[in-house]
This record gives sequence, structure tokens and C-alpha cells, in this order.
Amino acid sequence: MTALTSDSIQQFPNLISFWDFQEPTGKPRVAKGAHPYVLQEMAGAIERVDGGLFGPHAAFLRPKQWLSASRKDCPALNIHGPQAQVSVVAWFKRYRKPEIQCEFLAGIWDETRAKRQYGLFLDLRIHNSADQIAGHVSGLGGPTPGNRWCMDAAITYSDVTYFENWYCGGFTYDGEFTKAYHNGILDVREKLNPYPYKLGIFDAGDVGGDFTVGAVDRLGSIGNWFTGIIGGIAVFDRTLTDEEMDHLASILPVRLKKDHASDPLK
Repeated sequence: MTALTSDSIQQFPNLISFWDFQEPTGKPRVAKGAHPYVLQEMAGAIERVDGGLFGPHAAFLRPKQWLSASRKDCPALNIHGPQAQVSVVAWFKRYRKPEIQCEFLAGIWDETRAKRQYGLFLDLRIHNSADQIAGHVSGLGGPTPGNRWCMDAAITYSDVTYFENWYCGGFTYDGEFTKAYHNGILDVREKLNPYPYKLGIFDAGDVGGDFTVGAVDRLGSIGNWFTGIIGGIAVFDRTLTDEEMDHLASILPVRLKKDHASDPLK
């Protein structure tokens, strides 16, 4: 494969949108690809910092900042249905937060109104997990029956705990399995990755959630903050292959891997 660049990502089949975050502080972030959807800054200007992966810059989300594209303005990201497929990839540096809570990277995940669809998370804290990459898909919109939360997620085995270092996290869903990737590798974890799920993706209609980066609509307010640097976000309406996910991580300066200290499911 050719070297990974912003231009080469745009050649991937079924790319919906790719943001490389080269825009100045205070400006909307405009996607490249078939759909140039616009991410608006929320809770103040989001700083453009040096040292990006797909150009000289990246976006620094400080505590309680996030980016959002209105649902009505990004219809192709409203992926849903029993046969729906999706892949979400993020290139990021995680910064340590004072509080411990799961962190959202990108997707459409409205918990408040039980209109969850799909989302890429860190530190999901279900199934005895912490600090891993997770791909969440919901065919019901609400919690998994018999639970307070949606429990249907693929979760990697390896941690994301080298703070302030570049990672590539992603997940795919093909209608049968959700798969989570740690730095381009399908990081297998017993019972959780790949995660069998055949309910498809919830159709929230016109009143579902917005597409967000860095936070979700949770319990009537915004939460599940990601704090750190975002170098890129890509969303596809198909299931990427293992080889493609590996290639998308090839731009990392170093592919870090930290094994989970103890996995009670192993």
C-alpha cells in the first residue's frame, strides 16, 4: 500500500468523512471526502496545536470541550438499519484526567433519549474493563435488556495508558460482529473482541443524536469527556478489513502496545 496521508485516506472506498484538524483555533473543522461535513466547536474555542499527523497541526480538546455536527446537517453519518455497516477510526493522544470515567472519541450516541447508534470509546468500564479501546453498537437505542447501560461492545485487550503519545483506535461492525482495533491490530479478547451482535444499528429517525467528537449526550447533559489531542477522525459506511485498519495505523511514529495487567475473562 502507498504511504498513508490525508489524500490517500480519501481514496478508501466508502469513506463518508475525514477530518484532519488543520483549521485555526476558533474555526469550524471541515471534513474531507465525499461529505464535507462541518464540526462546530462547543464550550469555547478549541486550540489548534503543532505536531499533527496529517499535516502540521491537530486539535487539543481541553476538559469539557467537544465538537459537534448537527444531525440534520450530516445525514450520511446517520448509519442505521439491520444490514448497516460502519467503521470509525481516530488518531489521538490521551491526556490524564482528574476524574475517572469513560471517554468518547466519535460517533452518534445519545444516551439521554435512548437513541444510541454507534460510537468509539476509551475506558468504557463495563465487563471488568478499563483504559481499553471499545466499539459500541446499539440496535435498540436504549440499555441492554436487564441492565442500566448498553453492554454491547467490543473491547480490546491492550490498554491505552501511555498518556500524551499517539494512538490509533478504531472499530468495525459488519452486522454480525463488532471488532475493536488497538493501533491497527484486531486485539483479541475472550468473549469481548470480536463481539457477536446481530441486532443492527438503531434507527433514531430525525430526532436522534448529533454526531459528536469528544463527548456524548448523557443523562440530560454532555459527558464522557475525552481530554487530549485529536489528529484525525474517519468514518466509513462499510466494514474495513484487518489489512486496511493496519494501514490506517501506519502513520503513527511508534506503535505502542501495553497489555492489560490482569484480565479476569482470560
